[in-house]
Amino acid sequence: MQVAVNGVELCVETFGDPADPPVLLVGVTMLSWPAELCTALAGRYVLRYDLRDTGRSTFVDPQAPGYDLRDLVTDAADLLRTLGLGAAHVVGMGVGGFIAQLLALDHPEQVASLTLVATRPVAPGPVDPDLPDHDPELMGQMFSASEPDWTDRASVVEYMTGSARLTSGSRGFDEQEVRASAGAVFDRAAPTPAAQQASQLGTVFAAIDCTPRWRERLGEVTAPTLVLHGEEDLFFPHGNGVALAAEIPGAELITLPGIGQGLPRMIWPIVTEAILRHTS
Repeated sequence: MQVAVNGVELCVETFGDPADPPVLLVGVTMLSWPAELCTALAGRYVLRYDLRDTGRSTFVDPQAPGYDLRDLVTDAADLLRTLGLGAAHVVGMGVGGFIAQLLALDHPEQVASLTLVATRPVAPGPVDPDLPDHDPELMGQMFSASEPDWTDRASVVEYMTGSARLTSGSRGFDEQEVRASAGAVFDRAAPTPAAQQASQLGTVFAAIDCTPRWRERLGEVTAPTLVLHGEEDLFFPHGNGVALAAEIPGAELITLPGIGQGLPRMIWPIVTEAILRHTS
């Protein structure tokens, strides 16, 4: 369904009974959260959505966005208000974790609990001296790879599969799953370079204004917080998850051995058990 919020329309999908506790999943597109993973969160009313300029939400120009990170946070807050959900359990993954952190800081009354997956406490760009940055070898391999034809499905799927092979960790890569996911993302977004890059890679986060910083405010988070982070994450290395857990009062850290970026199917039982326990 399309939901009008903050001057845009967000494409939203829900799972479960609206009478159950709401869980808002924040990634790049709704397909950051596979449907089977959503349905595994039984006993929760699960919402996943496309950020603006991705998937089937309002699309203008992700390469020159007329909004900033705080607008994306307001989108999420307004979505919860528009749907009349009150305080929700918020789960943010990757760059979606930036939105989740700021939602907990700027709209604490709307966040019943916070779960942060494979993310970090600073925005794109140079990291703080005490935080591990993107692995240099990984970035060299990714930037040396030939760009796909972003208008061609097969080319995009091949490119995204190669990227996942580099970032998934020693236990997290499932080629069949990755290919299916990349193809599904392609099919939902317009077959243009800008739309595909934004939906597949979340490239808008390199273009939007993410200031002011929020790391120094993490001690103000009042929502019970769970941090899930892959031990072999080379994009947002594990030390970022350690920092989040250390700086958010009372946060719990679960380290996922052999896992890099993302949530491969093999660890869904661990992830769903942790989220269900944390949102009970």
